[in-house]
Amino acid sequence: MTLIKSISGIRGTIGGKPGDNLTPIDTVKYAAAYGSWVKQQRNKENYRVVVGRDARISGDMIQQLVMNTLVGLGIHVLDVGLSTTPTVEMAVAMEHADGGIILTASHNPKQWNALKLLNAKGEFLNAAAGQVILDIAEKDNFQFAEVDDLGEISKNEAYIDIHIDEILELDLVDQEAIKKAGFKVVVDAVNSTGGIAVPLLLDALGVRTVKLFCTPNGQFPHNPEPLKEHLGDLMSKVKEEKADFGIVVDPDVDRLAFVDENGDMFGEEYTLVAVADYILKNKKGNTVSNMSSSRALRDVTEKHGGRYFASAVGEVNVVEKMKAEHAVIGGEGNGGIIYPELHYGRDSLVGIALFLSHLAQKNCSVSELRKQYPSYFMSKKKIELTPQLDVDGILKAIESNYTSEKISTIDGVKIDFPENWVHLRKSNTEPIIRIYTEAKSQNEADALADRFISEIKSIAKL
Repeated sequence: MTLIKSISGIRGTIGGKPGDNLTPIDTVKYAAAYGSWVKQQRNKENYRVVVGRDARISGDMIQQLVMNTLVGLGIHVLDVGLSTTPTVEMAVAMEHADGGIILTASHNPKQWNALKLLNAKGEFLNAAAGQVILDIAEKDNFQFAEVDDLGEISKNEAYIDIHIDEILELDLVDQEAIKKAGFKVVVDAVNSTGGIAVPLLLDALGVRTVKLFCTPNGQFPHNPEPLKEHLGDLMSKVKEEKADFGIVVDPDVDRLAFVDENGDMFGEEYTLVAVADYILKNKKGNTVSNMSSSRALRDVTEKHGGRYFASAVGEVNVVEKMKAEHAVIGGEGNGGIIYPELHYGRDSLVGIALFLSHLAQKNCSVSELRKQYPSYFMSKKKIELTPQLDVDGILKAIESNYTSEKISTIDGVKIDFPENWVHLRKSNTEPIIRIYTEAKSQNEADALADRFISEIKSIAKL
């Protein structure tokens, strides 16, 4: 059982002992630390925070604890109920709130939950703000409100509809072409809130929808990370239904992947590549992804005359780089689309609308669309960490072994070889080292990953 306290939020498993897991006591402690931070940002009479959740079994319990802790601090709460991460992000901005909390552990299994923390712009906190909150929690530095100054909870469960309306208003969402194309799509929403939001969006766009695991009860029918090895049911259903393609989202709907008409993966990395190709065809500009993402985005960006930039891993880092480089589209290779015309956050719903627009205008199949992009193959592996491992020392040793290569250390160690690359980094959300590689064939990518796993084990004497 695990509790991970990081600048990107508080994530842990439900049950067990306080301090070791995400128990009610830990939930209240970190909600109080976040609320205290919110009140430090501006001196005002009324503070308001938006709270929403995915459909995890523990979600309602955690939400009640979080909301009432904020009430105890004298903060008013807008409860948007079952929602998506991008929907809560948009609600914070549209409500001019002081912050937001999304209760979701993203792609982690059902025993996990987390507090994802937002600033007043509806964006994830930067490292400095996250550290302040951890420090407040460590010192139990809370000042709760007196009885006449308690906050209040109000509800607005219309924000998924509002989110969809905002997407439909975007210039590059071609509703007419999508409706004319007459798409039939299978949706796997892993029995979370994508089962509410994605069919609503598709219906508004005139797309016939076959629902697979769209009941938002938190009973995940498979590992919720949208990777090939977890999506056998979706692949089979697409072929059985003779659908144009399949859509899969993670529990909080900020990661997006597609399955083509043959039941084959389009490639999680290529979600952003395809959407960027469409945006750049219509609007010149730059792109950003994190350094664990495919080189294919760089290739497509340069084809359209733009410049590609890489950031450290983490949505807040991508967003900061996008703003600095005036990127027109960006995101993460795990299927996260960030489209600034809507908001600065990973958003599967806007990704679906833009992908459908691209596909409708291209008038081709999903498999034919995939063939239009450079072929790279990735391997994503990991090594479980133990407390005694000196991870920083291991990464430093790897770096010293490859001084003749192009190396970046802004986030772990990334080594760019002429024909492939490897990126080694500690996860912010799990006790693991991630080993990402990319090459011109799957065998080469896997072999490169295995080679570095062996090197790490040798250095660590595992």
